[in-house]
Amino acid sequence: MASWSEFAADEPRLADGIRSLMQQYGPGFGYLATVRADGGPRVHPVSPVITDEGLFCFVVDSPKRRDLERDGRYALHSFPPEESDDEAYVAGHARPVTDPARVARLARTHRATPLVDWRLFEFTVDVAMLARREPGVAGGAGEGHGRPAVQVWLDPAAAPSGAAAAPATRPAGGGHAAHRPAA
Repeated sequence: MASWSEFAADEPRLADGIRSLMQQYGPGFGYLATVRADGGPRVHPVSPVITDEGLFCFVVDSPKRRDLERDGRYALHSFPPEESDDEAYVAGHARPVTDPARVARLARTHRATPLVDWRLFEFTVDVAMLARREPGVAGGAGEGHGRPAVQVWLDPAAAPSGAAAAPATRPAGGGHAAHRPAA
């Protein structure tokens, strides 16, 4: 499980692209998927916080918070841009931030009101994905219906020992060069 900082150091352009989509409307905005107690998915809109030190979310007392406290698995998907079908996706594990100084600093910096029952979670990154659509290929410029160029990052530390490295970029519909992460 890599921290956002570790992921961003390993793949800075991919991290910048994901951050750009998550923060395209100013503060972070995306959909958080959690695992319900019965094993099913639960999806909620959230405002993720991406800083140089990590990927965080202030989560109010809710079913999604109880999901994260019980089973930290999550997936975070960007809100779709108005002008394209570009998308960003990150998945891993959420863990509560317990350092009071760190919680206070992030709450102050990101204006988390003390009058609400929220808890700060840090999200690790096991998988990160960015899909960009080629404008004008099957729908006209700016319509976002072209073939996607998909970049995928898998945490190398999470791979089983002896497993082959997964491609960091894979063609979707052909035409894009494949890239493998450095070992």
